[in-house]
Amino acid sequence: MRTKSFLSPRIKSLTRFQRCNHTLGERGLQAELHSEMAPPPNPVIHPIDPSKWKKIQASKVGITNSMISLPSWIVLNNLHRGGFEAYLVGGCVRDLLLNRIPKDFDVITTATLRQVKKKFYRAQIVGRRFPICIVHIKGSVVEVTSFETAAKHDKDKEKGLISLIPKGCDEKDLIRWRDTRKRDFTINSLIFDPFTCNIYDYNNGMSDLKSLKLRTLIPAHVSFRDDCARILRGLRIAARLGLSFSKDTESAMYELSASIEGLDKSRLMLELNYMLSFGAAELSICLLQRFNLLHILLPFQAAYINQQRSAKNSPMLMKLFFNLDKLVSSDHPADSCLWVGLLMFHLALVNNPQDGLVVWTFASVLYHGKWKVGVEFAREQTKVEVKFVPEISGFSETKSDEDLAKEVSQFATLVQDSVWALTETSSLFQSMSRYPSSPCPGLVFVPKKTAKATAKIFDLMVEDIKSFINDRRGESPEINYHLLGKGDPCETRYVLGKIILESMKACPLGDATEIANGEKGFLQPKGIEEILANNQLPLKKDKKRTPSLLNLEAKQGMPKKQKLVDWNRNPSELYTATKKQKMVAKEEFQELSKKHQRVVKACKLSESEISSMQGNISKKEKGHLVNRERAVVKEEMRKNDKKKKA
Repeated sequence: MRTKSFLSPRIKSLTRFQRCNHTLGERGLQAELHSEMAPPPNPVIHPIDPSKWKKIQASKVGITNSMISLPSWIVLNNLHRGGFEAYLVGGCVRDLLLNRIPKDFDVITTATLRQVKKKFYRAQIVGRRFPICIVHIKGSVVEVTSFETAAKHDKDKEKGLISLIPKGCDEKDLIRWRDTRKRDFTINSLIFDPFTCNIYDYNNGMSDLKSLKLRTLIPAHVSFRDDCARILRGLRIAARLGLSFSKDTESAMYELSASIEGLDKSRLMLELNYMLSFGAAELSICLLQRFNLLHILLPFQAAYINQQRSAKNSPMLMKLFFNLDKLVSSDHPADSCLWVGLLMFHLALVNNPQDGLVVWTFASVLYHGKWKVGVEFAREQTKVEVKFVPEISGFSETKSDEDLAKEVSQFATLVQDSVWALTETSSLFQSMSRYPSSPCPGLVFVPKKTAKATAKIFDLMVEDIKSFINDRRGESPEINYHLLGKGDPCETRYVLGKIILESMKACPLGDATEIANGEKGFLQPKGIEEILANNQLPLKKDKKRTPSLLNLEAKQGMPKKQKLVDWNRNPSELYTATKKQKMVAKEEFQELSKKHQRVVKACKLSESEISSMQGNISKKEKGHLVNRERAVVKEEMRKNDKKKKA
């Protein structure tokens, strides 16, 4: 199998687990259902198997404390010095094992949340049902949970488990195990102790991670009835990491997909933002479509994709998400305004097809930041005709600047107006009149605040486009991810323009001959959902870290020709096929970038330079990291003393 072929010495070491003396199995235990959810009939509680608890030495699987962010390490160390147990838990441990930079580091401790709050100058307890402590350190936020919270929540449902727990079980093991019971997936139930350098696995999570399998901690139907948001979370994790689903997980996702309509709109927005803003938007859309969720969340886009199945051209929407994924990642995410803006742009274009020159100019002005420069660049690009149906109505090279300015401003107004189809049910139904046979539950969840902020991005293009100036900070073509993550209008305009330009360039008729002859289009007729492999996300290298295990797997057996990817295949297969086009997509991207001066150019170091840099960093790290930590800790202690005196 392909999953076996990529096993490096690091991942092979996962099979050499050190087993604890007192161990408990968790597979098969039933989670408590919320009162509003109907419980499953006679759930079976299996005896706890002591052999399923595992303890793994972190160094044997490539994890060191230097991989932990400084703010998180300060929180961990402060709690440890206070006499409390403190661990990293959840997705951050999973990502460290896969050699990825975690989106965030979640800490869990034996201290109560009030005790945690007292240990830090800027800390607050939030949440009622599942409270956590938010700790602010040096501009970063670290979330801290307490084992006490899990114990209180699980008190009633654990009464029936007492008789199943072997006598003599280690108390610390029991505390850790009890917390893992409320986790969603086995790969998210791993616990890392940075002070003993051990990883605790109570639910066979390491084995599932090694086989790239997403499995619920408890029976999938029970888990998703308990919290249907786990369906969206599972799809997001699978898209980001290239995981396949266990049979019961996949089956439950299909059967219970409609239940997400009952989620709060804020929760839906949160989950979709995680899908679209962190570098896995295209594959997330594919999985949402596959599991019959896209027509619930984004019905217009679902209907558009269904219509494209019978077309021979490549859908522009997927090109937009493909190019979005090239620019953002889990450690460099974008604000939701970016993907909302892309949806607005595309929705306006489908409902109001535009001349190719108008679209080129619209995107070019956003990107270049000035009307005159944008128009000059756009006129040069019309020499390469791009065919997107129904978005592009034709091409005209004879429009005067005056007429062009008028049409671009009118289109900008249409883009602004299209936002209401994402926020108002009546506007959504009106847009769906284009697809009368497509289902539309009428669910909208984009907050009006986000909608207004996104629409405001295009104000300058509506008011006086000839005087348009996008006043970015500095003239560097490199993206300022700090500003992009905050939703800065100038930075968002720039990135929007870049994404649209690259999407227009990605499908020139003159360069599409080989693809068209070899694959006959993006989506095949006869209902087979297939994606051109060159329309997939290329795996981004982390300049600070060695290639991930998934990257190593994808590099093996890399084909020379582009292939189609079937949406109905497992996410791991989709993911692998996606990554196989990394080099091809990269070369195309670099070639296209040369055509205009402000496209970001990748700056790469040689292997010897990287090794030298890593060596210098590792030598300095020991001294500087300690000094930084001491300085921050002293500052925290000084503030705490000041707080107590006050």
